[in-house]
Amino acid sequence: MNLVPQVATAEISDAELDHVSGGQAGAGADFGLGVHAEAGALGVHIEAGDLGITAGVGASVSARGVLVDGHLHTTLY
Repeated sequence: MNLVPQVATAEISDAELDHVSGGQAGAGADFGLGVHAEAGALGVHIEAGDLGITAGVGASVSARGVLVDGHLHTTLY
């Protein structure tokens, strides 16, 4: 005898899933900002709608010289 509970499942289209889960909001409907800082480094991450931008810069000084690094990344969700 099988005592495992049975759950009925059904296929659901992407459009129906978007309706149930809230769907995709228009660009600019959601905004997020994160700033990360530590000694010799600074980073910023911004999200607006389906676009994410991450930028950072860092610098260090040693007996061998100065090292500076920068980057910029974009992501489309």
